[in-house]
Amino acid sequence: MRVIQKALTFDDVLLLPAHSRVLPRQVSLKTRLTRKLDLNIPLMSAAMDTVTEA
Repeated sequence: MRVIQKALTFDDVLLLPAHSRVLPRQVSLKTRLTRKLDLNIPLMSAAMDTVTEA
């Protein structure tokens, strides 16, 4: 079996607060749902019941 692509989980990532040179106006929080559909919200829920508690 070959690996299609590398992926990260929530336990693999740590965000640390720090100063940034990026201005708030330069940031896009859109989420691409499909090739033709962009959402103007920053996040989508994962399709996992352990994440969404659904």
